[in-house]
Amino acid sequence: MPGIDERHSLARILGVAEVPSDRVATGVLPDGEETSIFDAAERYRTEGVPLVVIAGKEYGTGSSRDWAAKGPRLLGVRAVLAESFERIHRSNLVGMGVLPLVFEEETSWQSLGIRGDETVTLRGIADIQPRKGVTASIAFADGRKQEIPLLVRIDTLDELDYFRNGGILHYVLRNLVKEAA
Repeated sequence: MPGIDERHSLARILGVAEVPSDRVATGVLPDGEETSIFDAAERYRTEGVPLVVIAGKEYGTGSSRDWAAKGPRLLGVRAVLAESFERIHRSNLVGMGVLPLVFEEETSWQSLGIRGDETVTLRGIADIQPRKGVTASIAFADGRKQEIPLLVRIDTLDELDYFRNGGILHYVLRNLVKEAA
């Protein structure tokens, strides 16, 4: 499956979505060098490290819709862990091949103490099914580790096909090639 899988599920957090609006930089792990989000994403891309975004409620609300999903994908984001998603934005993420995941009730980035210097490993994604669970293992900078359950917000089998193909465009192109053969 393009994007993320069991072998390459180690991800770095590109940023926590609810940060002060004047913060336009992020630290690059493991050294913590502060740089622009774009430069950090480029560095992780060259190192082959997929990224995740950890967000709060209604992630994607007020966004410029499809570009709000294209941008993260182009930066190397392979999954978004959120308390909830704006309906259309969730669908756009799937269409771009980005995995939308929801925290269980009462869990949030705040309750977990997420600061942005953690490493996340997603487990169970090789066999994902619509609206089923997966697990995130979060390794904190202080050495703590915590396993948290997440709900896959791929809602239909069609969306699962789009995601497994790396997004709807890849899905359509692959089907066109099959039909032409």
